[in-house]
Amino acid sequence: MLRRALELLEERAASGSPLGLALVGAGAFGTMLLAQARRLAGLEVAGVADLAPARARAALERAGWPSDGRPPVTDDPAELIARDGVDVVVEATGDAVAGVGHALEAIRSGRHVVMVNVEADALAGPALAARARAAGAVYSLAYGDQPALVCELVDWARASGFEPVCAGKGTKHLPAYPSVTPDDVWPHYGLTPEQVAAGGFSARMFTSFLDGTKSAIEMAAVCNAAGLVPQEEGLRFPPAGARQLAGICIPREDGGRLSRRGTVEVVSSLEPDGTPVPDDLRFGVYVTFEAPSGYVAGCFAAYGLATDASGRYAALWRPYHLVGLETTVSVLAAGLLGEATGAPDALRADAVALAKRDLRAGETLDGEGGFTVAGALVPVSRSLGDGLLPIGLARGAVLRNPIRAGEPVRRDDVEPLAETEALALRRELESAAVSPPSTRRDSTSR
Repeated sequence: MLRRALELLEERAASGSPLGLALVGAGAFGTMLLAQARRLAGLEVAGVADLAPARARAALERAGWPSDGRPPVTDDPAELIARDGVDVVVEATGDAVAGVGHALEAIRSGRHVVMVNVEADALAGPALAARARAAGAVYSLAYGDQPALVCELVDWARASGFEPVCAGKGTKHLPAYPSVTPDDVWPHYGLTPEQVAAGGFSARMFTSFLDGTKSAIEMAAVCNAAGLVPQEEGLRFPPAGARQLAGICIPREDGGRLSRRGTVEVVSSLEPDGTPVPDDLRFGVYVTFEAPSGYVAGCFAAYGLATDASGRYAALWRPYHLVGLETTVSVLAAGLLGEATGAPDALRADAVALAKRDLRAGETLDGEGGFTVAGALVPVSRSLGDGLLPIGLARGAVLRNPIRAGEPVRRDDVEPLAETEALALRRELESAAVSPPSTRRDSTSR
């Protein structure tokens, strides 16, 4: 795939008709993308949109763009998306509601969408992908971010004749982390106020990494794109090093930690007491799979695969992800080949809001990475059946009922939400998900 994309990119450069990229959101991810996009002849950054244009200009400077050759900056995403010469829109704002709106605007304008904003994807990704297909456009997860890389490993397993047992990523997790807030997040990373200021780090983003919200959102995206499902108990964050995956991320009846096959799990780089796990996978992704025969299990042994004690289960992993530094892969795949690096096709999982502390009626929820709620992964049957509130719709919602710490927030617990394109699309998706379509990629427990 990549060789052909590079050939086509060279042709674009030679003909003077570059592939046009529009970036919406100039945070850390977008800055990384800008640093690498400038190195590809035949790829032109048509512009950068951010609500704070000064931040976008600073991102371009940090990414190494010369002062006399920087793309234009705007605070109007719709204007940028509509510009002539834009082929691919990269949505990297991190705001679920805004992200859905930007993606719809891009699709209506005939643009391909690379969705860095996994919050928006977990909220309404399958509906966005369907809209894009109907418009003759590509909707894609962002290569370099963990969900797309997990999907790649799952596709590898299936294309090799293996049924994925479990897939997911690593992270840093401890039992106390679900209650972390922006007020106390930095000591968990060992960062001083001076380091935080110098790095321009977001307390809300780093809180989301620690309290489990980002993991829930990303694994919901994986389920919806890779035909996997959550465990009934959601994410458990078992500690596991890379070479332990094949003994831990397998069914309980075979000595592992999973309640079912064909699922997702996030493994921790720390033991519950804070001891580092040897050979941890904190920044990586993985898939586990089972040998379908004794002969294949023998091949696992002959070629040195990391397996469980029986030799039947094996794991393949990638130790790192390079975030926005790799996202041009998705831009080229969508814009030149018409292919996605992972795309959702059904709502199988949801990331829902749980109270971080006892909440009072009348309080306003602050959403992902805040003080009031964290995200948790649940099967879509539970989310819809119990009327749970997606974390992507939580920010700004006003409680009309008190919620105890650790309990889920239900739709009926909040005042009616503001009518947005994101809410309308989510309702459309939920209506279709009452009886989720089966696909050849769906896995079932056995």
